[in-house]
Amino acid sequence: MPAPETAHQLNAFSIDVEDYFQVEAFAGAVARSDWEDFEPRVESNTRRLLELLDRKQVKATFFMLGWVAERFPGLVRELVSQGHELGAHSYDHRPVTELTREEFRRDVAKSKGILEDLVGTEVVGYRAPTYSIVKKTLWALDILLEEGFRYDSSIFPIVHDRYGIPSATRFPGVVKENGSVSLLEFPISTVRILGGNLPFVGGGYLRQYPMRFVLWGMRRVNLVERQPVILYVHPWEMDPDQPDLSVGPISRLRHYRNLDQTEQRLEVLLDRFRFTTVKEVLGL
Repeated sequence: MPAPETAHQLNAFSIDVEDYFQVEAFAGAVARSDWEDFEPRVESNTRRLLELLDRKQVKATFFMLGWVAERFPGLVRELVSQGHELGAHSYDHRPVTELTREEFRRDVAKSKGILEDLVGTEVVGYRAPTYSIVKKTLWALDILLEEGFRYDSSIFPIVHDRYGIPSATRFPGVVKENGSVSLLEFPISTVRILGGNLPFVGGGYLRQYPMRFVLWGMRRVNLVERQPVILYVHPWEMDPDQPDLSVGPISRLRHYRNLDQTEQRLEVLLDRFRFTTVKEVLGL
């Protein structure tokens, strides 16, 4: 294994643990009431990620749906026993934009409680489904702080048709305070190009862009801006053999393109850069 290119800089490796049929882009084709009818693949695909991380001796943060945790409690306990961090990703992947304040509070309390009951340790990190903490749902940050979370990683500082706050800060920092208690935000990583922010190192962006651009972005943020990057991936992105669902052309492109390249690209990043849990990068 080559020496990391930026040995001084720790980056965060994060996984949004949801199954292929639970993504928001498929919500029009797959009703939540039908989820039980689909073949579950999230356990085997998450184990593929665990095996990759074990080979590379890297710890990561797994943002877990409460719905998944209830059905695969052994998987949750296993990843924590291996030294990985457990974070909350809502109960059943409903975007914050579809919830009232009280519905959101109940959702995060339910998912946090399920996870903590399974592993017996406090869950301090949260990521919203589909990065749905946007300008009109910034009230969610107050609720996260009140419900005992210490950091959020839901804000994407880009222009996008589904999410994003283009004016948001690009790097980790305090986003809410209540007396002596603070909530940190670890925004999804971007590079600044021609006056705009461009995503480059997670999900479909990692699969769509040329790898040389991804590596350039990593070096740019780590070496020039001297900031950490947060990489994100979903277990279904390790699975090019997953069932092909009937969706529109844009969703099809975003979801299915280059699934067979995900693992190889992750290996390159894990070999060339240093990664650990979100909690460790933030010093919590």
